[in-house]
Amino acid sequence: MLTRELLSQTLPYLRLQDKVYQALQLMNDNNVTHLPIVDGEKFIGIISEEDLMQAENDNAVLAELQQSFSDISVKDDEHFLKAVQLAADSGLSVVPVVNEENELVGTVAYNELLKFSSEFMSLSEPGGLIVLEMESNQYSFGEISKIVETNDAQITQLNTSNDGETGMMQVTIRINKPEVSDIVATFQRYDYTVKYFFGEELYANELRSNYDNLMNYLKI
Repeated sequence: MLTRELLSQTLPYLRLQDKVYQALQLMNDNNVTHLPIVDGEKFIGIISEEDLMQAENDNAVLAELQQSFSDISVKDDEHFLKAVQLAADSGLSVVPVVNEENELVGTVAYNELLKFSSEFMSLSEPGGLIVLEMESNQYSFGEISKIVETNDAQITQLNTSNDGETGMMQVTIRINKPEVSDIVATFQRYDYTVKYFFGEELYANELRSNYDNLMNYLKI
């Protein structure tokens, strides 16, 4: 899904001649802490509520605050996950979307990006989650997929990331079935390190463990 497909039709733009108090009011009215600024159709930058609050004069025009503008945007033909990354890295509540001529074609709010990310990763669908940890040179999608499939399941989403402190790779797997204990056991049998796992039967397992512990205690 491209960013142009997610554009909000309701979030306003700011212009250089707008005053500080007007910009703050627009942010408040729209429950955001950032808004883009345009000069004609050209994207000039984005300004934050924090920068506006630091202005000495609420009646000052935004053109006087250009040193506070941030030149942060995504292209309208980029994947929407680029906008998610940009919003997360820069702490943006709104991400400006521009075309090849650097004209502002729209904006997308961070909460909308989160919603589309959830849909993209099928988080609303039933299933389990397994996080593996390994050396990057040990990663094999084919082997991981084979282990999952031997347990009558399919991988619906797979993401990899590297831990900045340990250098280890983390592989996050979404499975199309909520019962993951057999799959976890198979990974462990093949000497994989299972860092986390979440599935519907986890709660039942915890209750059973607590019950068994209680019974053992009462037998003493």
